Amino acid sequence: MQNIQPKLTLIGAGPGDPELITVKGLKAIQNARVILYDALSSNELLDHAPANCLRRFVGKRAGMHVYSQDEINRMIVKYALTYGSVVRLKGGDSFVFGRGQEEIAFAQQFGITAEVIPGVSSAISVPGINKIPVTARNVSEGFWVITGNTQNGNLSRDLQHAINANTTVVILMGMSKLDEIAGIYTAAGKGEIPAAIIQNGTLPTQKIGLGTVASLPKIAAEKDLHNPAILVIGEVVRFHEDFQSLQQKVVEELKIAV
Repeated sequence: MQNIQPKLTLIGAGPGDPELITVKGLKAIQNARVILYDALSSNELLDHAPANCLRRFVGKRAGMHVYSQDEINRMIVKYALTYGSVVRLKGGDSFVFGRGQEEIAFAQQFGITAEVIPGVSSAISVPGINKIPVTARNVSEGFWVITGNTQNGNLSRDLQHAINANTTVVILMGMSKLDEIAGIYTAAGKGEIPAAIIQNGTLPTQKIGLGTVASLPKIAAEKDLHNPAILVIGEVVRFHEDFQSLQQKVVEELKIAV
């Protein structure tokens, strides 16, 4: 009988563009026995798996949960004990709001070893590919990555601390909280800080809306922006090539109104 050595490999698939996966992540896919993949990982990556690889969609994105996290945990264990190895393919990086640690902890209870292959997080790469640096000398000395959807469905309370820090703020899973986010910044007297909404970042279907944090709900409505999208808030948004022309347009409209 085959000696099964169960193993879980967490792979970050990157922000969407299949070419942004790491070389190590791609090699692991090429040798996979079982792949449990998310909705936000590119299906093109599955083409690199062996022909006899078992592929299971366990899609998880805002408003779309095919399986609960508990069910996914149990599937990892079942397939690892049956086939010897399971690849868990997640969008972005497994440890940036990806619940990767929960899956490792559950698997380890059954004697399953784990390997982590980091991925390119959308929190950095999506702004970056749009020429928005999350840090810039004399502009932003750091950045916060915050979830718009905590375990109880609320916006992270860390946002208030991030606002006070005067650094770049990147919010993942925050599209349903645009009114709340705009209100918090406005109440703090910082509603005019530049902001961007980037939908389907790194993909050919990418859409972007630029403006101020106070106008985030308006931007989303006018540009028809939806999940999956990230929010980038901070002075660094001014580096986007379209932001200056947008600001000039606003100034000209104000002059006409006066």
